Parts: sequence; C-alpha cells; structure tokens
Amino acid sequence: MPGNEPTHWEERAARWKSRLAVWAAAYLAATGLTGLGIWLLPFSVPSQIAVLVHTLIGVVLLPVCGWYLVRHFLAYWRHTLSHLLVLGYLAGAATVLCLVSGIALTWQAAFGIRISYSWDAIHLASTIALLTLGLMHVVLVAMRDQRALRASARAVSNFVGHYGKRVAAGTAASAVLVAGAAILYPKPKLQTKLPDDYSYVYGKDRPFAPSLARTPNNQVIDSRLLSGSLTCGTSGCHEQIVKEWEPSAHRFAAMDLGFQKIQMNMARLNGPESTRYCGGCHDPISLFSGTKNLFTDTKKLTSLAGYQEGISCLVCHAVRQVDVKGNANYVVHQPTRYLFEIEYQESHRETTRFWRDFLIRAYPWKHVEDLSKRLFKTPEYCAACHKQFIDKEINNLGWVQLQNQYDNWRQSHWNKPGDPTRTIECRECHMPLVDSRDPAAGDSGDYNRSPNDGKHRSHRFIAANQMMPKLLKLPGWEKQVELTGRWLRGEYPIPEIEHKWHRGPVVAMDLEAPKSVRPGEKVSLKLVLTSNKVGHDFPTGPLDIIQAWLEVIVKDQSGKTVFSTGAVDAKGFIAPGTFMFKAEPVDRYGNLIDRHNLWEMVGVRYRRSLFPGFSDTAEFDFFCPSLNPVDKKALPQDVSFEWKVPENTAGLLTVRARLKYRKMDQYLVNFLFGKDAGISSPIVTMTEQTAAIRVLSRRGAAGD
Repeated sequence: MPGNEPTHWEERAARWKSRLAVWAAAYLAATGLTGLGIWLLPFSVPSQIAVLVHTLIGVVLLPVCGWYLVRHFLAYWRHTLSHLLVLGYLAGAATVLCLVSGIALTWQAAFGIRISYSWDAIHLASTIALLTLGLMHVVLVAMRDQRALRASARAVSNFVGHYGKRVAAGTAASAVLVAGAAILYPKPKLQTKLPDDYSYVYGKDRPFAPSLARTPNNQVIDSRLLSGSLTCGTSGCHEQIVKEWEPSAHRFAAMDLGFQKIQMNMARLNGPESTRYCGGCHDPISLFSGTKNLFTDTKKLTSLAGYQEGISCLVCHAVRQVDVKGNANYVVHQPTRYLFEIEYQESHRETTRFWRDFLIRAYPWKHVEDLSKRLFKTPEYCAACHKQFIDKEINNLGWVQLQNQYDNWRQSHWNKPGDPTRTIECRECHMPLVDSRDPAAGDSGDYNRSPNDGKHRSHRFIAANQMMPKLLKLPGWEKQVELTGRWLRGEYPIPEIEHKWHRGPVVAMDLEAPKSVRPGEKVSLKLVLTSNKVGHDFPTGPLDIIQAWLEVIVKDQSGKTVFSTGAVDAKGFIAPGTFMFKAEPVDRYGNLIDRHNLWEMVGVRYRRSLFPGFSDTAEFDFFCPSLNPVDKKALPQDVSFEWKVPENTAGLLTVRARLKYRKMDQYLVNFLFGKDAGISSPIVTMTEQTAAIRVLSRRGAAGD
C-alpha cells in the first residue's frame, strides 16, 4: 500500500546504517584484503604481520559476522527470488565456506603440525568468491536503493555513502594495524660484515678460502641464521627428525673432540686461517660468520650460536648450488627466517615459540620453498663434501687426492645412469626410509615412493663412527652406536633396496684352509674379502686415521694359540705385520703423516682399500706343530659344523678369522687425548669365518 512505502524505505536505510552490518562488512573486507595480501605480496615482515592481523580479526569478530549472516538470511529468505537474492545466497555460501575453512586452518596452525593444503585452497577460493560476489551484491543493492530513494518523496539521503565510509574506515584500520606492527617490530640486529681485523690471506675476493664453500657475493651470514636446529624439534613438526640428527655425524661434525684438537694443531702450525679449509664441511656456521680468523683458542667458537650444531638443519637446507669438485664446493644462501625464530632461539620463551610455530604453519610456502629442493636428493649434493683433496694453498707443493666417495660410487656397479630401479644412491643407504609422523613425510620425486607413503629419510646418517657419539654422550647416542654396529655388520635392514644387493655382511669373507695336515708341514690359509654392500671404497674416509684389518687366530684342541696375526694388545695397538686396509700418507721429506697433519701431505707410500664389488686376498702360512691325540670331549664348542674324527687324527686346529674395524688408530688417539686418558676407538667385528683342520697321526695323503 502507498502509505507503507516510507516505513519500508526507512527500515532499509536503517539496515544500511546498522552497526552490525557495518562491522560485518568491515570484518569481511579486512580479512579478505589481508588474505589477498598474504597470497599476492612477497614474503616479508608486513606479510607475516598480515597473517597475524588476519587471524586476530578473524577470531575476534567471527561471532559478529556469524550473527549478521543469520539475521540477514532470516530477513530475506522468504522474499521472491531475484538476481540480488541469488548473489546474496552465493556470497553467503562463500562466506560460510571461508569461515569454516579459516577456523580449520587456524586450529591446525595453532595446535597441529601442519595445515591442510586442501583447506588452504578452499579458504583462498572462497575468499576470492566472497569478495567478488559480496562486492557485486552490495553494489547492485546500493544502486537499486539509490534509484528507488531518489524517486521517493521520503528519501533518506547519503545512507549508502555513510555505510561505505564506515566500512572503508574499518578496513583501513586493519591496514594501519599491519603497517604499524611491521614498523614497530624490533628486527634482530644481524652481523653482516666480517670483523675489522679479519685476515684475507687468500685474497679479499675469497674470504672463506681455502675452503671452496661460498655465499653469493661473499655475503657474511650471522651465525644465528644458520643455527637453532634443536628448535625445529620444539615445534611439534620435526621432532622425530631432530632426534635422529642429534647423535649423527653431521651434528657432531664441529664438536668432534678429535676434529677440535686437530684443528687447533693446524691453527698453531699452519696458521688459523688455514682451518677454513676444514670449515666448509665440518663447521660452516663458524666459517660464514667470520669466526675462523683469530687464534683465540676455543673461547670465541664456544660462544658462537650453533657451535655444537656442525652441519645444522639450515646449513644443509640452505645450499643452492654444488660442484662435484669437492672440498665443500657449494653455494649457501642466507636462509629467510620467520618472525620470532631468532627471538625464540635466544629466549626460549613459550609465547615466542607459539607465534613462531603459528606463522610457519599458517604461512608455510616460504618455509617449504627455501628448505625443500630436489638437489638435496642427488649424489652430486653429497659430493660437495664427500670428496676431498689438498693443493698448494694447503701443503705449499701441489694437488693430492684424498677421500673420494662420490667418484668411487659414480664409477661403480651401483650407478646405472637413467635406471633408478638398478641404482643405489647415497641417501638410499645412509638415509633409509623410516616410518614417519613428520610433515615432511612422503615424496613423489622417487620412482618407488608417493606423497602419502608415511615415511621420511632418516637423518641419523648411519655410517661408521661409534666413537664420538659415545664420547660426547649425545642424546640418543646408545641407539646410534647400536645401529652403527649393525650397519657395519650388514645387519641393518633397508627394505627399499633389499632386492638390489647381496644379503649378509657388508664385506663378505671366504676362508680357505686345508682339511688336514701333518705335523711339521706348512699350513696355508687364504682369505678372500669381497665388498658386497659398500657404495664406495672400503674403508672410506680419512684412511690415515681409519683401520680395517684381519685378525686370524689358530688354536689347538687345548686352546693354545699356535698362530696369530692382527691381535690388539692391552694398550690398543695392533700387532705389526697385520693385513690392513688403510693409507700411509707422507710429507715432502718422506716422513709418515700419523697425526692427521694433512697440511703437510704430498703423497702416500701405502694404500689399500676395496672398490665396490671387488675382492682382495690375504694369505697366511705357519707350520703345523706336533699335537697330542685329540680328545673328542675337548673339541671347541663354537665350530660351526660337525664331522666324525677319524681314528688316525692326532689333533685338531681351529681357525677363526675376523674382519675388524675402528674409526681411529690408537697412536692418533693417544696423541690427541693423551696416553693416560684411557680412550680408545670401539672395535667392531664386521664378519668372521671359522674352519677346522685335522692333524694326522701317520704319514699319508693330506686329504685322508
């Protein structure tokens, strides 16, 4: 009826001026625009602040928006369907979907270990739909009402403009909040220059030489930017991986007691700058922060952030380019850190940790982009450090090749280019798959994996060092030592590559011995050693330190030793003349390098190792003694086979051959730690074989 029209339009004008409507619109506009800013703007302090403001507005004003949507729907749902109502319903549906997905993402970021990318996609799509449909709905309704009110005698002027100004003001307030917080955020002061007294002995254009490790434009990286690995385990995200890394050789690369003492000896004899040669692989945090400069004992190092981290999470994951030349020939980029990361490293406040974790989980793309690269999964990546040489800059003479795991592998039968089903790469052995609850679980990049396989690659980096985890008493060292022992014995199962290699020992051993001999005859033993599961030379690493040797002990039936080689005495020294895999480097005067003083090395006088799949033979001779007649009850219980003792047997010889391994020879241990320290490197028996030899009582064919 005509008399009702003014009331109808006044009610409509009142709705335009409703505080609830203004607050709801400002809420949607502010969250929508900050959300788009998070999506479109580059990663920065303001974009991270926008995440927090976006979440804060979303959580605080969610009830206001929810209540407005309910009231608005109830006011119009009985009206005749029109294009405006359809737009309103679609915008409302997008709003509901946006709110629900936002609640899910906020909960996951605050209390989960990762956000769901499905929810994230829904949230983004619904935000775009909401802003598009909502703006169209509001604009069309405003245009309709403006036309109607101008035709009405009871027009209520400027109500649309009033609505728009208040909504704009509320939206602008969110932008001001973001900008103000970004300006006021106290950014950590970072070290960006080398010390004033830094020594450029290798040239100003090569501040990290003689290591080949470098940064773009020789950028100095504050130690705090590459450290903080343990905090990756306090987030609830990477706890499992951090626990694996803690007792690993990568973790103790810098704090290794032997490395520390050798490095100090190198600094004293060859100049502290030369220790940068070691830094690229062992201590990159010190190297890139400019600490490897002055001869200050260990005080400066021990006060450095990341001193005990060696190859930290961020060092490894910040590498962007590698070269297979070795000697740490890689380029590391300064990693981007989120707000509150460095603050938490220094304060360990739980509030700071919460906001750090929330930002990384709610806004993960930069974290993933910076720290996840296909490069990390290639053997070439490992080659940057697991290939070593010295040259004139170190020994003042010329180039000498040292350990070279990469080329060993590349030239071996384990490498079948273009055929991953027959190839075994570094990570498949040293980073085997383990069941995982980590956000990084799953991988679509491997031929035999999927994004949802529930596994990650172990960061224990199991290899051959049982000594340092135990000496340093690192967290979880007992498990690390146990797994390393199993690894060296070939007892560590790796199901993903089980079909690609031999079962049994890492290095197989066949013992050939005569079935019978006569007293006074020469007894010949032959041992054939075959590298079955090693992807590079065995042994590998610094062969002037490492020792792998054969221990052969022959006893008669009374337990008396009649022949022995390779025994270790009470002081930890191996008997002279032992068959041994190792290297003996020499200096320019032909003197033995026996203190790992590689800066004096110019060559080797002896080197013995096994190439993958190849064999080596050791032969031993001794004369059979005269023995008393055999007592069957005295036969050794550990002989692994049975046979009937003939009546003409005068005695029995049992042969036990063992391949043994230790990480550091005793002479070097004593030099580094002192004879009275009581320290020795653990010895592992990698494999063993036994045989029984009859000693005949009468003359006849030896095969009787």
